[in-house]
Amino acid sequence: MNKTVNINLAGIFFHIDEDAYLKLQRYLEAIKRSFTDSQGRSEIIADIEARIAELFNERVQHDKQVIRIKEVDEIIAIMGQPEDYLVDDEIFEDEPKTSYKSSSSPSKKLFRDTDNSYISGVSSGLGHYLGIDAVWIRLLWIILTIGSGGTFIFIYILFWVLVPEAKTTAEKLMMTGEPVNISNIEKKIKDGFDNVSDTVSDVAKNVSETVSDVAKNVSDVAKNVNVKKQANSIKSSSKTFFDTIGDIILFFFNIFAKFVGILLMFIGAVTLIALIISLFSVGVVNILNIPGIEYANIVNAANTPIWLISLLTFFAVGIPFFFVFYLGLKILINNLKSIGKIAKFTLLGAWLISIIMLTVFGVREASEHAFDERVVEKIELNITTNDTLNLKMANNDLYKNTRYRSNSFKVAHNEKGEKIIYSSDVAIIVKSTTDSLATLSIEKSADGRSFEKAMERARNINYNYVFDDKTLILDSYFTTSPENKYSDQEIHLTLYLPEGSILKCHSNSNSFFYSRNYYGSIVSHNNANHYLKILDDKVECLDCPEEEKFKVDVDIKDGDSSVKINKEGVEVKADSSSLTIKRKSIKGITESVNVSLDSTGLSVKSTNN
Repeated sequence: MNKTVNINLAGIFFHIDEDAYLKLQRYLEAIKRSFTDSQGRSEIIADIEARIAELFNERVQHDKQVIRIKEVDEIIAIMGQPEDYLVDDEIFEDEPKTSYKSSSSPSKKLFRDTDNSYISGVSSGLGHYLGIDAVWIRLLWIILTIGSGGTFIFIYILFWVLVPEAKTTAEKLMMTGEPVNISNIEKKIKDGFDNVSDTVSDVAKNVSETVSDVAKNVSDVAKNVNVKKQANSIKSSSKTFFDTIGDIILFFFNIFAKFVGILLMFIGAVTLIALIISLFSVGVVNILNIPGIEYANIVNAANTPIWLISLLTFFAVGIPFFFVFYLGLKILINNLKSIGKIAKFTLLGAWLISIIMLTVFGVREASEHAFDERVVEKIELNITTNDTLNLKMANNDLYKNTRYRSNSFKVAHNEKGEKIIYSSDVAIIVKSTTDSLATLSIEKSADGRSFEKAMERARNINYNYVFDDKTLILDSYFTTSPENKYSDQEIHLTLYLPEGSILKCHSNSNSFFYSRNYYGSIVSHNNANHYLKILDDKVECLDCPEEEKFKVDVDIKDGDSSVKINKEGVEVKADSSSLTIKRKSIKGITESVNVSLDSTGLSVKSTNN
């Protein structure tokens, strides 16, 4: 049973085994003694303790875990022994010989380099991480910002917020990819205190080079003498074949992970930029009444504020894609600063509220189309049997694209300068009637959240026609006030014509007819541009061209049987006792003649179908 000790190392509390604590204490005291006369001693020791605390923190899985001697030995192996770096200040530029081998090669981490920054150090930090001069990174930011219309500033701000600043010496070493050990920490700090004049610096450099040569000679002799130690060092630093294979696999896995991270960042960034553009172009401009936004207001039958819908959509879609971007950034940057639990729960709450409110607004909008009601107006036309009715469509130069039937809508201004909604969703249906006079039925339909609202919107549809001297001129469009919104308004025109009357439609009306038999119509868009005689539930085209004649002459004989087909459609079949003839006449009447000859005599039967 071992005692545990609570220690505060660089502001972080750890539970440590008593034996491990004693070893760590001796190690830190040895480091302090080695830097007794060194310049910047306090800063060096503080950074060394901060680095040890960071390494401990990486190995602690939970708050109650106790640090053992094993973890202390691993830290010492990474940081190095104090006696390996015990050198005079004058010869510090010489690389000290280390007596340990790091368990893994140093890897860069992304930090913001505020020492070489213009704004926040993002570009300088990315330059260290990617191995590119910071000037090119800054130039790339400028190009992307201009190319994206300024929205890439949002990505820069995300890097500013999420990427930590390199404050300690250990973090600055990790930023450049240098091993974080006692030697490099000491060198980094000492570089900051290099304020000696050029003359003294040159003298110190000459002395340093002389002592360095002596140290190298002594080191060479030591290497030659201690052959066994050198062999063991070479043996410990070599890798086996399987270790190399493992490193190769890990290398490609890391490349794949980086690719996934870049892909996630790209998807998240593009979506966020698109949402920001949409928010400002749809939501904010609605407040400023920029032309074109009225279409969104007209479709919005529930009168929900457009800016509110845009804002809720931004949160509902943008927050998940923000975390997609953050996940990609997390894959690329191991030391990425967490956004914190408060921010995470705040974003989660905003997302849930946005989803709930959008659902409520969606249900409310759908309820505006719950009822489909119609009003009907019938007008008698002075068209009787044997009369000819001419039908044509009328356009209006104020309303474009109304020459053909369409279920879309547009916004325009009428003759009085008032804003209106207009549409060419007008359909013509022709039916026969036994009444003596023709009748025009105008059916107006619209949607609403209630029966009364749907009826009100249907009544507010404006549609006109003119009947004069056996000519019926129908508007190819209808109008309504923007207050009625776009509620699937339609016009169905049903023309009841007496049997025996004739209908002549203008070519501009073709697209306003349904297909044959649709809604019971006896006139389709294919035969509308002809003189059509109204019969009982059908029409007869009086000026349609005759069907093209075709010549078919087939004569097949097989024993007593034969088949012959010609332009009249005659079919002949014969055997030893009977003969059957079928012929289809021009008027569509089939004549069948059956002749039988047997012991009872000759029998002839004829039928007409």
